[in-house]
Amino acid sequence: MTVHFFRTRRDRLLPWLAAATVHLLCFVMCLWWFPGALWAAEGCVTCHQDRLAGFAVGHSFGAQNCTTCHRGDPAAETQTAAHTGLVAFPGNMSNAPQLCGPCHEQRVAEVQAGLMHTGSGMVRTTRRVFGEPPVGHGSAALEHLTQSPADTLLRKLCAGCHLGQDKTRHALDTVRDRGGGCLACHLNGYPEGRHPTLSTKVSDQRCFGCHSRSGRIALNYVGLAEVDETALQKQPTASMGRLADGRLVQRTESDAHHRAGMGCIDCHTGTGLMGGAGEREHQDQAVDIGCRDCHANRSVRIGVENWPASLRVALQRLPFELTPGQQFLVSARFATPLWNIRVERHNDTEKLLLYSKSGAVPEISPREIPLYSERDHPLSAEHHRLTCSACHSRWAPRCEGCHLEYDEDAPQWDHVLRRKTPGRWRQRRWRIGHGLPTLGVDTEGRIAPFIPGMILTIDHFAWTTPKFRRLFAVTSPHTVGKSRSCVSCHQSTTALGLGAGSLSRKDGQWSFLPAAEALVDGLPADAWIRLDAQQPGAGTRPGQRALNTAEIVGILEAPLTLPAKGK
Repeated sequence: MTVHFFRTRRDRLLPWLAAATVHLLCFVMCLWWFPGALWAAEGCVTCHQDRLAGFAVGHSFGAQNCTTCHRGDPAAETQTAAHTGLVAFPGNMSNAPQLCGPCHEQRVAEVQAGLMHTGSGMVRTTRRVFGEPPVGHGSAALEHLTQSPADTLLRKLCAGCHLGQDKTRHALDTVRDRGGGCLACHLNGYPEGRHPTLSTKVSDQRCFGCHSRSGRIALNYVGLAEVDETALQKQPTASMGRLADGRLVQRTESDAHHRAGMGCIDCHTGTGLMGGAGEREHQDQAVDIGCRDCHANRSVRIGVENWPASLRVALQRLPFELTPGQQFLVSARFATPLWNIRVERHNDTEKLLLYSKSGAVPEISPREIPLYSERDHPLSAEHHRLTCSACHSRWAPRCEGCHLEYDEDAPQWDHVLRRKTPGRWRQRRWRIGHGLPTLGVDTEGRIAPFIPGMILTIDHFAWTTPKFRRLFAVTSPHTVGKSRSCVSCHQSTTALGLGAGSLSRKDGQWSFLPAAEALVDGLPADAWIRLDAQQPGAGTRPGQRALNTAEIVGILEAPLTLPAKGK
């Protein structure tokens, strides 16, 4: 009995001692990294008592160790002395290596090299459009822009969205917020009387400020289509409204995932978002997740024993109880465990249950994932080149007119120098709307949705004449829904890249009469390609192109009768 009692007490005591040792080591390490931390709670909370609450579990140590993140002097007796060296926004990329790095060294390094910080894809594309070498200036990073025409456009209009922009205001503005490094995603709000929560439960609001522009993915996802002012004269409607920055939008069909209650991070992984995918040239190449990863995953399942060491922290956030032998899906691109999807085996079949990472909509969690079925895709062999979004994107934004003009004397904010400097880019846009996307060929030879990335004229004092560009950009519109009809591809001149107009066939030859006026290059204002073109239209990146004449004719002449089910 004595031995049994001793073993029972020992079995209970050992885990407690182990946990206490770990906590003691963490405390000692904090003192080693930040010697002032011992005095933080004693000094700082004299004035900041309301900041003791509000921390997420991962940063709860901060309630008693303010200087760990904010620096300053907690032993000082005056406010001025206490705030000497204070960092009001720890997590900006300018201080993240020193303040976040001791605990998140790998992540900080990945984010620094990641595309949301460097913007290298945006830099390369803009320089190419302007006729400048993509990396001819020594670097393709936003922080190292020169004063070339392309780089000044980036400095004045585009670079505001990259993570290197410092957050400087204690407020939350969903539409206008930019930059902030780690804070851009993980600072989700400023609750009254509490410390702001730094959380891995990133809300969709954190994505909106930057991703409601360019491809407008954040707008598309929630069913808001940007339109120009002429829409008010054509069809005044209660479905229209304005964003906080003044842009006119129209309510339309939202993405099926949004209607199901899913947030951005329910699909997107930390590997894809925080640069863990390594340095890629363009953002879509760094995206970790694809449709098939959830709906038709053929990758080998992994267990906890095979979990990547760098991602083991995710196991602490599992939204369901871990059972013996539990298997997980991994992404096809970077083999990232999809930890919010529970794999349930029933004899020879699987059921996949998706749990919300944020827990913001608990009533939808878990939700069973519909699986890809050959029965529902009877022409999969004929459509093997098509991406999922080529068929399942319900609509995409279209901006078919843009004029950029540079005024070398007028001042404008420089997002690299972070002050106003001489030189101002003025932008005028028209024909802004939405509809079924045009189809083109991406760099991997797949047929994918494209939008008019640039149908524009650029006027700069360094050039003798303005430059005209007609380039379409590949996109994943984030407007997933029921597949578009066969006719909407095979008999749509807009889908084929010809623009709106009428198509006819006589004596075995196709002819097309465009509806829009021709621009300086002879093509209709909304077109990407001519039916009889010798070369296909170009994309915003090398290797992207419009459908060529042979592909267009093949699509037009393809039979539209579906095969009988089961054949």
